[in-house]
Parts: sequence; structure tokens; C-alpha cells
Amino acid sequence: MPSKTNGIVYIVGGGPGDPGLITVKGLNCLRCADVVLYDRLAAPELLDEVPADAELIDVGKEPKRHRRSQDEINALLIEKAHEGKTVVRLKGGDPFVFGRGGEECQAMAEAGIRYEVVPGVSSAIAVPAYAGIPVTHRGVTTAFTVVAGHTGGSESDIDWDGISRIGTIIFLMGVEHLPEIVAKLVAHGRASDTPAALIQEGTTQNQVVVTGTLEDIVEKAEGIRPPAVFVVGEVVSLREQINWFIPVGATRQGGENNFLPMGGSPILSVEHISS
Repeated sequence: MPSKTNGIVYIVGGGPGDPGLITVKGLNCLRCADVVLYDRLAAPELLDEVPADAELIDVGKEPKRHRRSQDEINALLIEKAHEGKTVVRLKGGDPFVFGRGGEECQAMAEAGIRYEVVPGVSSAIAVPAYAGIPVTHRGVTTAFTVVAGHTGGSESDIDWDGISRIGTIIFLMGVEHLPEIVAKLVAHGRASDTPAALIQEGTTQNQVVVTGTLEDIVEKAEGIRPPAVFVVGEVVSLREQINWFIPVGATRQGGENNFLPMGGSPILSVEHISS
């Protein structure tokens, strides 16, 4: 970690929700921080790892409601680094998967601020895994794609013909536009009986999973709210056999819950590691 006389910004991926999924390096950054700017999707338990005298700044964004604009966040990072502080920008998931981490890196580079990127476990892969859905599986599919769903597919750079042919399709931030997304997939050739799943608050003890097909998933998913991950593909059918994660208080359909709930596990107690 840098000395206190040299400011630096760590752009840290905090993982998909379960605080135990943060990386060792990301955890060490938090434990050495003078300032933490955190998002709403970062596990709140991670803030318990920050030094008691550190400054915590909530810069979380919600659909159609931002506490601070991206420009304001960039300016705060630069300001705190210029003060010679160790600054952590804590983001949910991975900073470079629809996290605008690249924009923050550009801002730091243009301002001459030292920075490092600490990758995080992406919700695109981890959330389906906690729902018992592998994004690839031998004999089922060898390819997957991750798509931003918050526009409902209105952006011109989305190749719906190409996306619809890929084995597993994962949509992030797509709850509000779920009907349009499903309609576009079917219109561009995906069979209406393709298995689909919507996973709300994945990897946490509040995880809710709804499964169906493209034909009925919109109706079945009524009441699901962000954050949620939408998964389309034959791999969803594997959930019936390998559904391993049972949130506390939930039971496995059709039988006794004999599985230890792993989500929300204690954060590893590790020594500080110099980067």
C-alpha cells in the first residue's frame, strides 16, 4: 500500500452481494483506506472493515435516481487523492462490467492521479452460480454473453440476431425492461420454450429465484425488483439438479434442507498484503 504522503485511488470490485466474495486484495484496500466512496450494490458488511477514522461517502446510484453524478464522483476521487489520501472506490460486482470503472480510470489518468484496479467477482457469473445455474456446461453450451438490459435493447450496438444464437445470455439491470428483452429475443429467433431464470439479490440471504421459459417468465417474475440477473438458455434447466444454495429460513422444494447456507459467511481474517 502507498505511503500517506502519496495519494492513490483503488477502484475495487466488491463482488455480487455476499461479502465473503470480495478478493483478498480488495479487502486489504478497504482496511488501509482513508476515504471510501461506495455504491448501493456493495455489501454493507464490507464497510465494517474500514478503519474507524476513515471517511465514508455514499455515492450510490439507483434507477432514475442518482445521489451523485459520475462527474461528481470523479471530482471527489481526484480531490481526495490530491489531499494525499488512500482512496477506495468500492463498486458492486466487477468495476469493468457495466460499472463505469473505465471512465473513472480515464479521469484519474487525465488528472495525473495514481490508481489501481482491483477486479471483483462479477454478478453475471456468480449470481447464476448461486442459483445452481452454470453459465457454461459441457454438452449444453460452450459460450455465454453478458448484456446491459437497462435500455430494453434500444441501443444500436446490440446485435439481437447474434445474441439470440448464443448458448447462455445474461442480462444485468434488465428488470424494468424484461418484457421488451423477451420480445426481442423471440423476434430474433430464440425459441419461446427456452428456459429462463430471474434471480433477485443473488448470493445474499434474500436471494429469490424464479424460473420458467421465455413464454411465461415475464408473468412469473411479477414482483421481482432490482437488483436482479436475467439468465436465458438451456443451462437454466440444470438448476433442478444442482441448486446448492439455500438462504437461511428457506427450504428445498420437495425435501429437507440438508445444506449449510454459505452466503453471508464471515469475511476472511487476513493480514494486510502490500501491493
